[in-house]
Amino acid sequence: MSDKPVSLITPPDGYNDWLAELKQRIHASQQRATFAVNRELIQLYWQIGRDILERQAEQGWGAKVIERLAFDLRAAFPEMKGFSPRNLKYMRAFAEAWPEPAFVQEVLAQLPWYHQLALLEKLSDPESRCWYAYEAIQHGWSRNVLVMQIETRLLERQGAAVTNFEASLPKPQSDLARESLKDPYRFDFLGLSAESQERDVEEALVRHVTEFLLELGAGFAFVGRQVLLDVGGEEFFLDLLFYHLKLRCYVVIELKTGKFKPEHLGQLGFYLTAVDRQVKTDLDAPTIGLLLCKSKNKVVAEYALSDKSQPMGIAEYKLLESLPTELQTGLPSIERIEQTLAEVKNGPEM
Repeated sequence: MSDKPVSLITPPDGYNDWLAELKQRIHASQQRATFAVNRELIQLYWQIGRDILERQAEQGWGAKVIERLAFDLRAAFPEMKGFSPRNLKYMRAFAEAWPEPAFVQEVLAQLPWYHQLALLEKLSDPESRCWYAYEAIQHGWSRNVLVMQIETRLLERQGAAVTNFEASLPKPQSDLARESLKDPYRFDFLGLSAESQERDVEEALVRHVTEFLLELGAGFAFVGRQVLLDVGGEEFFLDLLFYHLKLRCYVVIELKTGKFKPEHLGQLGFYLTAVDRQVKTDLDAPTIGLLLCKSKNKVVAEYALSDKSQPMGIAEYKLLESLPTELQTGLPSIERIEQTLAEVKNGPEM
């Protein structure tokens, strides 16, 4: 028998690959178990809420019955959380907001309970709730990210940039490209004043690239800042270069701290040509340009784009001073955004 510690014993050939495979299986099994527990919890809460609604409507039970129900359920299941009067009222509101059991089982059961509460508390329109629910599922948003997207009005901003994609890109890429851009972009996390210069904004965005990528949306990957391009022996620098994984193309972002001017598109078009010829491969789609400016005249922007054959978009960006006061103080920090919440096990105690 070897006296070596177990950690120092050399494993046989193929062991490391097998161990990696086992880890993946275990992780996947844990995810399925968590998902199954969450699905059961969401359906249980919806059924309790539906029962409360029906009995109050049919038998005239008042609000006091919820307090009595909370007392009895906690007495019967002391090890379980989530049966406070407040949470029972949320269950009733949940069932009232989503009357279709099939939608609850097939869609909403994919989201933890705290996500459901955010949708109920932050939104009153059923269509908006549906949109944010689908987006949260598709992109794997945490509860804090979901709240931030709602409070910064992502739905209203999504696909709102002025672009020429319909004329310059084939479908369905043109539709996907349009939906990938917003207007305006919120850079409140930079803590910069409205008088900040282009280089200040650019440097701050790179320092806070995690938040910047979150604001850009799903699919964007950071390539570099002040990317050097040599054209005819002269040096040119791109403000910011990204790659969009869904569009399969490079995205050049240029910053302008003033109002949009048509001549800005000439510089952006030059950069797109340079990237297409020097960086893009045959497997990549045509490079897209996004001009971010402090303000723009929409009609002027539409006119300026109308004769451009390269895919471009124009959008505004807002710094801290441009945000409403309630959003300046209400948005979560990146630490809160990145924190993983244990929102499923045993349910919440409200």
